[in-house]
Order: sequence, then C-alpha cells, then structure tokens
Amino acid sequence: MADAWHHRSDALSSIGAFIGIAGSRLGFPVMDSAASLVIFIFIAKAAFDIFKDAVDKMVDHSCDEHTEKEIYDCVIAHSDVLGIDMLQSRIFGNKIYIDLEIEVCADYTLEKAHDIAEEVHKDIEKSFPKVKHVMIHVNPVK
Repeated sequence: MADAWHHRSDALSSIGAFIGIAGSRLGFPVMDSAASLVIFIFIAKAAFDIFKDAVDKMVDHSCDEHTEKEIYDCVIAHSDVLGIDMLQSRIFGNKIYIDLEIEVCADYTLEKAHDIAEEVHKDIEKSFPKVKHVMIHVNPVK
C-alpha cells in the first residue's frame, strides 16, 4: 500500500509541478509556490495515513461493539451456556482473538463442560472467519 501511495504521490506531484511551472511561465509566479504547498500537504497527508494504518495494525485494540454483540449472541445461543462472565476481544493485524468465560451447570461432568466449550469454540470460528483463536474458560454455576 505504501508503494502504491508513493507512485500516486509521484504522479500527482508531477502534475502539480507542471501546473506550478506553467502558471509561473504564463506570468503568475505565485503558482509555483502554491503548487509546492499543495504537493506538500498531499504528501504529508498520505504519509500520515500510511503511518496511522501501520500503527493500527501493530497495536492491539478491541472489536467494535456491534461485532462483540454478535459474538455474545452466538455464545449465549447455546442452550447449555447459562451466562457469560467475561468477553474480551482484541484485533491484531486482520485477525481477532477472543478470551471468554462462560457459565455452565455445576452438576455437569468435566467432559460435558469441555464438550460445551468446544461447541462454542467451533461455532465462533465458523460464524466469524476473522477469528484466529478463542480461549474459553468454564465457570460452574449452581
């Protein structure tokens, strides 16, 4: 993306330089300075956008509320899930990582509780293709 912006800014800078030089040669010397200022602003904005995009991809941040609500609804739709104690998401690059604590009946065997967690895990990954990893902790509830 940075390389594409580089080529685009080169092309627009050339056009801007042409307009500035042509205006100056036609008797409007201020056109050269004005074109230089416009080119500078364009290059500075492109550099800022590339920098911001790169930082956003390197720093974790959570999913938007709408996506978290969809994940919440997907989890709570399981009949054996009695509640959700914690749902945290983070985006790293273009992948989503989820930490989840679900409530299940305390009378269930460890194997049944594990199977419920596996079902929830599979449903999340099937419903949300960008999810890279789901960590599920099971809490017993009476």
